[in-house]
Amino acid sequence: MNTQRLQKILIANRGEIACRVMRSAKQMGLTTVAVYSDADKHAGHVKMADEAYHIGAAPSKDSYLVADKILQVAKDCGADCIHPGYGFLSENSEFAKACEANNIAFIGPPASSIEAMGSKTRAKEIMAAANVPLVPGYYGDKQDPVFLQSEAEKIGYPVLIKAAFGGGGKGMRVVQKAKDFMSALQGAQREAIAGFGNDLVLLERYVNQPRHVEVQVFADNYGNCVYLGDRDCSLQRRHQKVIEEAPAPGLSDALRKEMGEAAVRCALAINYRGAGTVEFLLCGDEFFFMEMNTRLQVEHPVTEMVTGVDLVNWQINIAGGQTLPLTQSDIQLQGHSFEARIYAEDPANDFIPCSGTIEALHTPLNSEFVRIDTGIAQGDEISPFYDPMIAKLIVHDDNREQALSRLQHALEQFHLAGFSTNIGFLHNLASHPTFKQGAPSTHFIAEQGDSLVAVDKSLLQSSQLIGAFAYLESLTNTQNAPSSTSPWQQLSGFTLNAPQVIKVPFADLQLSAIKTTAGYSITHNERVFNLQGTLNSGLCTVFINGEKHSAHVTTVGNNTVGNSTVGNSTVGNSTVGNIVTVMNKALQTKLELVDKHYISSHENEALPLAAPLNGTVVKHLIDIGSTITKGDAVVIIEAMKMEYTLNAPHDGILKSYCFGEGELVTHGALLAIVEDTTEEGA
Repeated sequence: MNTQRLQKILIANRGEIACRVMRSAKQMGLTTVAVYSDADKHAGHVKMADEAYHIGAAPSKDSYLVADKILQVAKDCGADCIHPGYGFLSENSEFAKACEANNIAFIGPPASSIEAMGSKTRAKEIMAAANVPLVPGYYGDKQDPVFLQSEAEKIGYPVLIKAAFGGGGKGMRVVQKAKDFMSALQGAQREAIAGFGNDLVLLERYVNQPRHVEVQVFADNYGNCVYLGDRDCSLQRRHQKVIEEAPAPGLSDALRKEMGEAAVRCALAINYRGAGTVEFLLCGDEFFFMEMNTRLQVEHPVTEMVTGVDLVNWQINIAGGQTLPLTQSDIQLQGHSFEARIYAEDPANDFIPCSGTIEALHTPLNSEFVRIDTGIAQGDEISPFYDPMIAKLIVHDDNREQALSRLQHALEQFHLAGFSTNIGFLHNLASHPTFKQGAPSTHFIAEQGDSLVAVDKSLLQSSQLIGAFAYLESLTNTQNAPSSTSPWQQLSGFTLNAPQVIKVPFADLQLSAIKTTAGYSITHNERVFNLQGTLNSGLCTVFINGEKHSAHVTTVGNNTVGNSTVGNSTVGNSTVGNIVTVMNKALQTKLELVDKHYISSHENEALPLAAPLNGTVVKHLIDIGSTITKGDAVVIIEAMKMEYTLNAPHDGILKSYCFGEGELVTHGALLAIVEDTTEEGA
């Protein structure tokens, strides 16, 4: 391969990773080209690029997954290389071939390497030949359901069903008992088809209490390959990583070296080029090959922080025909790094993805200790069409304890409003005593249950008081304050020879206040608190009974708190004048300001059969007219590449489905009607 200086790079991706690739490309002097869908016309990666081109409608199948459109843009604009990022076309061997056929450098491995690792069954065969340990399982092509169930019996339950051409936890099911195998197989195959276009699955023994440890490898075109340390990615929910760290804690030098060398053997066995990640299950001192990701990983920044290597810079240079700049002995690890993935999702509601407008965004400052990789800004829309990850918060320090402390503090400074996020959940994880002691198993989050989404009562109380203070200040400082001096037009109660009592109309909270010379005396749950402070551009600094608190506050609605005004919002049958969001440390608290017509935040008991987010109806599980029991699975919808099963809210008869299979639904749309028969039988 001849060495060439690449000059113009097209990034065939969006969001955070597109912006991250552009940063390195611009530092190297390359002209950057973005592509975008209808949903991303005003996105951060479009603004950041030197050039940008429209490639289709919002759904990824009509835009970011259409290889021909992206290649045509590359040829028309004169790009000499394409970086695929991760997801979308990053592990598509046909796309890699098409790039090479058009004399465009594909910043990734050869198509043959992608194909070798793209099939998990073929990958297992190659790893066995390369003397890399494997988990017992079935990795063949025979997919008859009865045969697969017989193989599961041989392996022994619990067994893991995994999409052969998948990743990211999609198309994956853990089956504990034989009676659940067939339904789990069907669900895994549906997700595999939707996510990867291929429903081939493999079976593995489900390993109890494993850790997920992966090794970053890098190879050039001249037979050189190195490993750049390892990462622990055991903190996962729904098989998707949440917090990653480098290096993996608790590994002996000998085990670390053994895993690194096994990863290099894996790369060399498939004539690899560029950045790749070999994932292992670690059980004590034993490790088993899981899969190889033939692309840059989401969590690559933690490796960059501890090695000082810019992996995207290396990728571009290697794609241009250069040799690796370092040998294995040159690579030294310094300190410890964590990455927390910040998602638009509701951890208290089974991590259901969210979408909406970013009404407020305040982040910690970038420094040698803190790095933020994102593609969003205040005012941007988080689309329901793509993955809900919106940012990555990366920290680094001299050792694990100090780095973890930095992560906790940085999460407290990452304030975002407009929809639910997992920031509080991440902070609970980072503060958990078990995690502080070292990396737990991949089951840790599931085993902790609701404890990781629990809210500190003291912090919640202070957030409610801060919200009340901000609301009261807004009445005084904005044009929406009552203009009449008549006592009949005041929000406060009017009593002769007594202080004015102001009702703070937060739903489900009993709050009242009296204006004092210094601030407010607020009664909350029959306790009185004295508050004084300031509200300036959304930053509320307030002393509560002499104790200082700082939080960001924003409001969606008619009134203005902290200079943020956006429309109106309706919940159920009630009209909500405003939703005040208080971002206090890592806790986001939404406080509804309601008018006298407020009734309830729930429409009716059928709410569990309303779409929890925008998506597509995948399958009707029960025939119309059937008698069902509360909790029975009724309908499956797919959104953001994951399936969600909705259950019957009560006993009754399934009267009808509101949408057919394959139809699109919007958030809140009723999916099925269950007639309640309990009263009839009484």
